[in-house]
Amino acid sequence: MSGRTEGGAVERRAWGIVVEAPMPDRSFLHWPFFEDRHRQLAERLDAWCAKNLPVSHHDVDAACRELVSKLGRDGWLKPTALDTDNPGPLDVRTLCIARETLARHDGLADFAFAMQGLGTGALSLFGTPEQQEWLAKTRAGKAISAFALSEPRSGSDVANTEMTATRDGDCYVLSGEKTWISNGGIADLYVVFARTGEAPGAKGLSAFLVPGDAKGLGIAERLEVIAPHPLARLSFDQVRLPAAALIGRPGDGFRIAMSVLDVFRSTVGAAALGFARRALDESIKRVAERKLFGAPMAELQMVQGHIADMALDVDAAALLVYRAAWTKDMGAARVTREAAMAKLFATDKAQEVIDKAVQLHGGDGVRKGHIIESLYREIRALRIYEGASDVQKVVIARQVMGAA
Repeated sequence: MSGRTEGGAVERRAWGIVVEAPMPDRSFLHWPFFEDRHRQLAERLDAWCAKNLPVSHHDVDAACRELVSKLGRDGWLKPTALDTDNPGPLDVRTLCIARETLARHDGLADFAFAMQGLGTGALSLFGTPEQQEWLAKTRAGKAISAFALSEPRSGSDVANTEMTATRDGDCYVLSGEKTWISNGGIADLYVVFARTGEAPGAKGLSAFLVPGDAKGLGIAERLEVIAPHPLARLSFDQVRLPAAALIGRPGDGFRIAMSVLDVFRSTVGAAALGFARRALDESIKRVAERKLFGAPMAELQMVQGHIADMALDVDAAALLVYRAAWTKDMGAARVTREAAMAKLFATDKAQEVIDKAVQLHGGDGVRKGHIIESLYREIRALRIYEGASDVQKVVIARQVMGAA
């Protein structure tokens, strides 16, 4: 039996259950975490995405350049970096809503948006006025940025960074390698972390602004992964920079890196949330339309159980993500615990939600080019970058025990 609701959505009635054709869930925008400007942003960006996404991923470098250009042209990159004409803190709720919305439509669009923020985060928070001149370009989509922290032997263990920056008169000379660098090979500017040696371990690191065309900066290797993104291993062969390229003070590198991640780690959870919402929407549509044993799949209690688990995980993840974002926007100096919880839970649960979506879609769920297959590949990396899930557990434990 079927009919049409007041809003025009097709509904199916089976065993007393009403299943409407899926629409993106917007109810969370009425939670007390948000203001009217956030709700308006979500509506406008969703409409833009419907018209402009997805783009072709055949040439991933060209796709990212196109996405950065389009997002900048239409004003969507403005929240990613400090507006030097109207300075103020980055609005983390806006960043999260944008990433969730973009990820629901196209994982590569989310990537392009996110890297403009992560790549320039150190400049927004600690840069000099001269260094911050780059921000007008990145916010307009006229320059691509990158965040170069990981190394072959120091991913999660930032304090083990081996790359060196040696002072030579009025210059610093950078030598070493960075790897798994997003936008590696296409970026116009890199924020690079290197050992300057003021103290052992984390206290001996500094941050530098390195132009993409710096002499001695090379692409040692392009890295291909299951969800294609521009990634590279970078080599720094005696890269000479003026002392003015130093961001903050010597030895501030670790603090700068952690401050940037404190802002942007919650947004990784938001991207995972966008993937999970899309998987849930597609699954609701699937079980309403697909028949099994002569009736819609939605009538099966086991299927209903999967949908319930998916919806529960999505809402719980959203609460943690937007709690962390709201807490930061309300002026908290650090949200290490909240951001780690949001990132860990949202990414892990999104993986489970998408796995259930694959199961509900059967063979289509693993067919190349299907949206569910794409989501299955996209989600996995989010449990690794900007702090792997296992590392987030260590961070959370230390925060909880330290508070006690």
